[in-house]
Amino acid sequence: MGFRHRSVRRACAAGVSLLLLGCGTAGVPASAPAPADALPAGLREGPHDVVVNGVRLWYRVAGTAPVDAPPVVFLHGGPGQGSQSFAALAGPRLEPSLRMVYMDQRGSGRSERPWDGAYSIPLLVEDVEALRRELGVPRIGIIGQSFGGVLALEYAAKYPQHVSRMVIAAGLSDTPASLRAQCELLARTDTAAHARAVAAGGDGGCDPFQAYDGPAQGEFVARNMFPDATVRARLEAADTAGGLRNTGELGGAIFSQGLLSWRFSAHDRLTMPVLVIAGERDHQIGLEPQRDLARRLPDAALRVYEGGGHFMYLDAPERFARDITAFFAGDPPR
Repeated sequence: MGFRHRSVRRACAAGVSLLLLGCGTAGVPASAPAPADALPAGLREGPHDVVVNGVRLWYRVAGTAPVDAPPVVFLHGGPGQGSQSFAALAGPRLEPSLRMVYMDQRGSGRSERPWDGAYSIPLLVEDVEALRRELGVPRIGIIGQSFGGVLALEYAAKYPQHVSRMVIAAGLSDTPASLRAQCELLARTDTAAHARAVAAGGDGGCDPFQAYDGPAQGEFVARNMFPDATVRARLEAADTAGGLRNTGELGGAIFSQGLLSWRFSAHDRLTMPVLVIAGERDHQIGLEPQRDLARRLPDAALRVYEGGGHFMYLDAPERFARDITAFFAGDPPR
């Protein structure tokens, strides 16, 4: 693709990542809560801290479900964004029916930034497995959003026996394909910016990180994700509540390790039911890579939210909650 490492450094320095990582009920009857003493200690309501793989991770359990129902772990995007906005804005619609687990990945949200700078996709996957063991359950459900889709897919491929069902929401599954989608958008909407991206890509490539300078690049990313600017404002307010910020440390490390060339390849190992939810106007991931993911998984379905962007839980919150709760209740993908 001809992407240069300076593109990654420039994007991180500008605070522009490839991906950013969003009240009532959804109309699904709530289950009677399990008695607290019937749950493993790690799965009881409230915030938890646990040291795994040399780092202190923070997670919070909220919601009700039968005691034997697998909890649903939310894997946030960014990289490095934290779980706070999804928990605040989507959680209240999901928790009446699901036992949700909001984990902040290492270097994100309320979790520790590792002193030795230990970040990698395999290590983040092992953090999820350590969380499952801490929860004391044989299987978990997963919602992977944006970069969280990378971790969801890789975790499910390595530990398929521990995943009951999985939702990939605006999830990254093929970075080169998503970057091509961004370049195709530039070709349709801004020929001058497209020419700059092609020139920067070299060897017939296209580097959308080089389409604009400074703040204009950030606005390009925002337009790709937010058809409605008010959604962006709501998400940013929730993300920064309580002084939390994406430091860029996790993202910088993952990009430098080759995220721009990452593709998921172990589709045949994901035999559990998978629901792929895509926004029609999510130009950051692109619709075609998400269609391709659903086609290649053994037991998956794609639902496209008309007019939706990168954060469907804000663009269409009631539909998102209905789809998620019904799916984890056992409805087959369709």
